[in-house]
This record gives sequence, structure tokens and C-alpha cells, in this order.
Amino acid sequence: MSAPADSPDTAPDTQAVIAATQHWLTRAVIGLNLCPFAKAVHVKQQIRYVVSDARDLEGVLTILEAELKTLAEADPERIDTTLLIFPHALVDFLEFNDTLFFAERLLGQLRLDGTLQIASFHPQYRFEGTEPEDIENYTNRAPYPILHLLREASIERAVAAVPDAADIYERNQETLRRLGHEGWRKWMSED
Repeated sequence: MSAPADSPDTAPDTQAVIAATQHWLTRAVIGLNLCPFAKAVHVKQQIRYVVSDARDLEGVLTILEAELKTLAEADPERIDTTLLIFPHALVDFLEFNDTLFFAERLLGQLRLDGTLQIASFHPQYRFEGTEPEDIENYTNRAPYPILHLLREASIERAVAAVPDAADIYERNQETLRRLGHEGWRKWMSED
């Protein structure tokens, strides 16, 4: 008999979760230039990776609150952004998407809207108006549900440095269309 999917025997360990996330970051986000701002913070080692053991909404919001406060108080030269990774929670994309409402509300309650921002990534990410396996969805697909906590000031500086930042979304979708599903699988399977 096999262990349940979320048992300690089968749950991915923290280092494996971080390694998978870093592989996705370097291959997809940086390697395909899906986010032209990611490389600098990666190279400077200013990304904080936090693997949460939360298994429900209450646990997700508890760790999210702590990490929002940590990022807001941290020296940007040391921690510029945080990837909050949930290997045990928010597996269903609709549940994950619903959770974003509460995450944004928490950001406001902490009076951090305008200071921090939350971006989202999920293994089943799906943009409104798309089919589940449309390749465009892969621009926001990550190995685990992730809440990406960013500093507004860093985003503003990065956008000012990229003359056509408003076109990133469209360029990313075109990149994925050219790559296709088979190209994506091959690209992501390489080290």
C-alpha cells in the first residue's frame, strides 16, 4: 500500500522544493526572459525562498502575513523579493485563485498596498478566457503554488529600465506559442 500523497513519507523536502523552484526560475522565467527583472535579483541572491508547511487557508494567510512583514522590514539590498512556496496547500487552481482575494485583503489590512505587491504562479495556472492546456498559461505555471512578494519601488525601477515593459505579457505569450508544448517540455527538462 502506498502512502497518502500528503504524508511525510511522500511530501517533497524543503531543499527539493527550492531546487525545483530555482530550476523553474532559471529555465523558464530567466531562461525564456519571461520576466526581464528576475535575472538581476537572482544573480545578486536577493530572492528569499520560503517553503511553507501550510495545508489550509488559515495556515497560508498566517505565513503570508509573516512574510509580508519580513519583506517590508528587510533591507532591499539583502532581500528584494520573496517566493512563498506552498507544496502542501492550494493544489486546486480555483482554490488558489480564490485565495488571492484574501491575500490582497491582507496586504491592505497591513497597510502594505502601494509598498508591496503579490504576483501568483501555479502548476495549473489558467488565464481567463483560455482552455486549461493553452500554451499561453505556461507563462505563469510553476512547479508549486507560489505567491511572489515584490517591492513596488523595485518594480517601478525595473519598469523604468525596460522601455517596452507594457508589452512583456504579449511577448511572453508569443514566446510560448513559438515554443509549443513539446518545446516547453524539452526546454524545462534540460539543466
